[in-house]
Amino acid sequence: MVLGAHSAPRTISADSTGGEMTVLAAYPERRRTWWQKIWDARAAYLFILPAYIPFIVFVLYPLINGLRLSFYEAGVNKAKWRFIGFDNFVRLFTRDDVFIIALKNTFLFVLIVVPVVVVISIFLAVIVFPLPRAAQSFVRMSFYMPVVSGGVVLAMVWIWIFNRDFGLLNYLLEIAGFYKLLGIPKIGWLAQTETALLSLAMVVISWSIGQPLILFLAALGNISEELYDAAKIDGASGWQIFWKITLPLLRPTTLFVLVTTTINVFQVFVVVLLMTLGGPANATQTIVYRIYENAFVFYKYGYGAAMGVVLLLIVGSIAYFQFKLLGQEVEY
Repeated sequence: MVLGAHSAPRTISADSTGGEMTVLAAYPERRRTWWQKIWDARAAYLFILPAYIPFIVFVLYPLINGLRLSFYEAGVNKAKWRFIGFDNFVRLFTRDDVFIIALKNTFLFVLIVVPVVVVISIFLAVIVFPLPRAAQSFVRMSFYMPVVSGGVVLAMVWIWIFNRDFGLLNYLLEIAGFYKLLGIPKIGWLAQTETALLSLAMVVISWSIGQPLILFLAALGNISEELYDAAKIDGASGWQIFWKITLPLLRPTTLFVLVTTTINVFQVFVVVLLMTLGGPANATQTIVYRIYENAFVFYKYGYGAAMGVVLLLIVGSIAYFQFKLLGQEVEY
């Protein structure tokens, strides 16, 4: 092997004619840094920059600022802001009983709403999918209407439904003989601690089904009819077809619906603000409503920011484990 001062290594070997054949082996290329890679693709990054500006302004900056605020005792007067380290977080879990109640209520709320929304959405999609296109459109519109309707309007309707004296729910239960059979007075669904959280869960379920239903209907349309035909020829029952073909092929959509619904329910706020204000006796306190109270009612910005950081960690961790545990079985 012959090396020059600046030449690449040369390997010399004899060819079939007795002559020499020279093979040049280049030096290994130096590993480029991440900054060099970004600089090489600068034109592409410039084209996508306009799409990232809203994300940076409305998501990334508030996120970083909220994280910074969580380490301060911060109120309306910025001149009196004081760095206190992790004191806000220590206070949350050791001295704030209402936050612990809100934490428990939020987890219970998620455990009630998310499974019901996913199961009902799949059930309705399977029933509606074989119907004519006009009927499908009517069902989609009916269930999606609460999504596009104003929260104030929906809250007013549900407040009337749950009213103790002249609400629709108690009227129907009275006609059915429910109260006479049990020998109990009419239930104040939003005024009693035993039923308030469950009542709000019913409201959130009713206006959370629309989007998952549309997604599941679209996913069912992507399943090949040949699979169903082959299963019927083999003598599979309707339940076997659903369990062995339909449900496995709906896994990507199910995972997406599960994660997005979980995130949305953890952030439940409007229904609490409009219908119960966290009462009665903190029975419907949730994390986001507690953040709102501290940050925008009591003007404890730092303390509210600390709650927001805790919520971010909880939601992020749950979403990560959902993808980790359930995403392994997803086939795209």
